[in-house]
Amino acid sequence: MTTMVVSLVAFVVLVAAIAAFVGRRQRNRLFSDAASTGARQAVAEQHRHEADRHFAPRMSANHHMPNGM
Repeated sequence: MTTMVVSLVAFVVLVAAIAAFVGRRQRNRLFSDAASTGARQAVAEQHRHEADRHFAPRMSANHHMPNGM
């Protein structure tokens, strides 16, 4: 009877350890995905901002200059 209880407790501890490991790994994966998504969005926003800064002065100059007509 004691052997059966010890085996059951060991099995429960093993299942709990596996569940904790998988849960932690999944949380880390989700956090990593969210962080990389945020980083990609930040880089894309920075590129858009730089392109706007580069394009806006030319657009403004073309708008104010006459074409020769």
